Amino acid sequence: MIRTATPADVPVIHALIRELAAYEKAPHEARATPEQLHEALFGERPAAYAHIAEDDATGEAVGFALWFLNFSTWRGVHGIYLEDLFVRPAARGAGHGKALLGELARICVTRGYQRLEWSVLNWNTPAMEFYASLGARPQDEWTVYRLTDESLERLGSSA
Repeated sequence: MIRTATPADVPVIHALIRELAAYEKAPHEARATPEQLHEALFGERPAAYAHIAEDDATGEAVGFALWFLNFSTWRGVHGIYLEDLFVRPAARGAGHGKALLGELARICVTRGYQRLEWSVLNWNTPAMEFYASLGARPQDEWTVYRLTDESLERLGSSA
């Protein structure tokens, strides 16, 4: 079962983010607090949205998708950028990841959004194979760039 996250889900979303960070070999980089997540997801002006995958038999949260809107100047409409998709290892293979992506695709179609995009680590072959099985294709013409920490502060301070 896939459902929209509620404020009561913030602790489990936080836990799943920590599990994802550990899986991606970067637990030290996951610094978001439950309070920050609550504000981002349920504050006065939500910046992001989340869906929870639950085990049908137990109702336990076994995965999540956290996303936000982007905008294509070429298409003139919003799209969804999937920031995080994670299913606990014990629950993989049961369709939760596909169901989460299916829900985001449904939202795109319903709202007239024309893109559903995300990034995947180059070493994460199982994820790439899963995405390819759904018809997703890598965008190899583009390279993602990122400013963080000291570089971001340095550039921001010089402006």
